[in-house]
Amino acid sequence: MNHQLENKRALVTGGSRGIGAAIVKRLAREGAHVALTYVSNPDQADETVQAAQALGVKALAIQADSADAEALVAAVEQTARELGGIDILVNNAGIAKIAPLDGYRLEDLDRTLAVNVRAVFVATQAAVRHMQTGGRVITIGSCNAERVPFTGGGVYAMSKAALVGLVKGLARDLGPRGITINNIQPGPVDTDMNPATGDFARMLIQQVLALPRYATGDEIASLVAYLAGPEAGYVTGASLSIDGGFTA
Repeated sequence: MNHQLENKRALVTGGSRGIGAAIVKRLAREGAHVALTYVSNPDQADETVQAAQALGVKALAIQADSADAEALVAAVEQTARELGGIDILVNNAGIAKIAPLDGYRLEDLDRTLAVNVRAVFVATQAAVRHMQTGGRVITIGSCNAERVPFTGGGVYAMSKAALVGLVKGLARDLGPRGITINNIQPGPVDTDMNPATGDFARMLIQQVLALPRYATGDEIASLVAYLAGPEAGYVTGASLSIDGGFTA
């Protein structure tokens, strides 16, 4: 690693496991000090923190449900206080409730929008108050914003499609301040929540993906590291697919 993020201060929401943990570790390998939020598994969060600290950076875990706006803002403020500021925000926390239209509960719709959409706005609004020129906001969306080749994914797709418009609009707000904001749209990623085995994964690999495999969390984290770094200074308002041809 070239430590292109040396001494930058980052917050990754939902950073204790899966894609989020891979992002935390990649930012740490690049030299950034990192805070992460988690909801219910302190041991897993502590394991990710220790992995980051082993790379020679400061790291901390903060319990905060992204559906709770007050808790999320408090997490941003704690990050800025303990790390001395915020240079990078990665809005990674997200949920996926898949169910057919006739059986979809309104409480699941409300929580999906609270975590996948409202929390992105809340965290961004709070974090950019601490950012200087060169600040970076990166949101983890989904390829399902553009294509949903299965039933029951309408609400999830809606929540991720909303991020495309939000990022475009906020790019106009943040550009004059020298802060970029971008949206990453991963395809299927091999995690404990979405394993690359089983009937559903087999269907995607055989019928949908141009590259016949799932991505790794590290591959998604590599695009985050690029957008967080100095070489991406002229990229803003973009939604970048890293989906193995899911939307091709």
